[in-house]
Amino acid sequence: MSPNAIAAREALRQFRVIFGAVRQHFQAVEKACGVSGAQIWALAALRQTPGMKVSELAQALSIHASTASNLLDKIENAGLIRRERNSADQRVVRLYLTEAGEKALGKAPQPLTGILTHALGQLSDDALSRLNQDLATLIAHMGKVDTRDAQKPLSEI
Repeated sequence: MSPNAIAAREALRQFRVIFGAVRQHFQAVEKACGVSGAQIWALAALRQTPGMKVSELAQALSIHASTASNLLDKIENAGLIRRERNSADQRVVRLYLTEAGEKALGKAPQPLTGILTHALGQLSDDALSRLNQDLATLIAHMGKVDTRDAQKPLSEI
C-alpha cells in the first residue's frame, strides 16, 4: 500500500472518530435535557447575551437566519424561550430564556456549544488557518457538494 493510501485511510479514520464523538455528544445532550445540541447552543447563546435578535443569534451559531428562525420556533413551542417586541419599533424582536430554558441548560452536558465547536475554539490561529485551507482543498476534490449545508447545525445534516 502506498504512503498516500495509508495516510488517506488514517485521515478517514480520524473523521470517523470526530463524527462519532459529535453524534455521541448530541445523543447525550438530548437524553439529559430533551432538546437537540443545536437548541442547547442557542439557549446558551441567549443566556450569554439576553435580548439578541434572530440575525444576531444566527451569526453567533454560524447558521442561516431562516435556520435560526426554525430552530427558535421549536424551542419557543417547547417553552424554553420567549420573544419580545420593542414598543418603539414593533419589527424588532428580542429573544430571552424562560425559566424552563434555564433548567434545560442546567441539565445539559458540557460544553454547551458542542464538542466540535469547543475543540475548534481551543486551536491556535495558525492551526485553524491550516485546517481551513486543508479542508477547503479536500472539499474541492470532492466534486459537487451542497454548500448550503455549511449554514446548518451539524445535528441537522
